[in-house]
Formats: sequence, C-alpha cells, structure tokens
Amino acid sequence: MTGAAARWLHGPRLMGLVAFLVSHFAVAAGTIAPADSTALFAADLIDLDSQAVTLGKYRGKPLIVNFWARWCGPCKVEIPELVSLQKRNTGVEVLGLNLENNAPTVRDFAFAYDVNYPVFLTKESGLALMQALGNSKSVLPFTVVINRHGNIVSTHVGAMTREKLDAAVQLALRSVPEPKQSP
Repeated sequence: MTGAAARWLHGPRLMGLVAFLVSHFAVAAGTIAPADSTALFAADLIDLDSQAVTLGKYRGKPLIVNFWARWCGPCKVEIPELVSLQKRNTGVEVLGLNLENNAPTVRDFAFAYDVNYPVFLTKESGLALMQALGNSKSVLPFTVVINRHGNIVSTHVGAMTREKLDAAVQLALRSVPEPKQSP
C-alpha cells in the first residue's frame, strides 16, 4: 500500500471500512442459527416511560423482535418496513428492543419515525441478550422471529426488507415448530 493510500485509510475512514465489511458479511450471512427464547422473556427491560417491564404478556404470540439503536444507519432504514408490517395486521406482533439507556430520547426518536409498535430499552443487558439469542457478533440490526410456541424459528442480522419480513411472518405463523438450523 502506498503512503497516500495508507494516509487515506487512517482513522475514521479505516473504521468506516471495517464497519462496512463487518455489516456486509453479516448481512450476506443473513440468518443465524436460532437459539432458545427463554432469555428474551426473562429479560428486565424498561418501557418508553422508564417503567420496568418484561415480555411475559407476549408469550404465546407470534413475534418479530427487532434489536436496534438510534445511531445505527441500517436500523433507521429498516424502521419504516417494521412500521408498515405492524400496520398490515398480519397476526404477528412487532417489538422493538433498543440498546440505549435514555427512555425519553428513544421515545422522541420513535415518535419522529412514527413507530407504531411497542419499544423497550434493554439498557446494559442488550448485548448479552442478543448473544443469548444467537447474535454472537452483537451486530445491529438483529431480528428474532418467534412462533406462538415460543420457539425461535429464525434470526437475521442486517436490515430486513419487506420480502424478508413477509417470509418471517410466515415462519412465525406456522403452527408446527421449525427444526433448528445448524451453524
């Protein structure tokens, strides 16, 4: 590599290139081997009013659970697709799990993006929760698809398109638990 090229790649450009490559390969990999949903339903979360909650009331329902953050570019691209999915009343509940700590800031962001599905903050436990659900690289956005039996039937790293979300809905609505994929 020439001196000019090395200088060009120094600092923020190098970090941007690394982030692009990680997200590109994570998205290319797409589906991650599913894990157990127990950690999700046991997680201590807070709602957008800073009140402690768990996801117990969603047990037994088909779910699409999306991990995201305000600073995540692909997450911002994906949010309108999730909003559209929630509007279509497919029989699958969309939940957003934000990895940040400030409920009022996340609430304002969700309002600005017309988020029409429940959003909860994971606070400090978000990375560990994602890892427990099969995202060992802790890449955002990360989506977990759960059927009514509480089985994780699919996970996905990277922004979900309408087509991918429609396929996720079909997986979540199947009454027979899907066999788990091997890594």
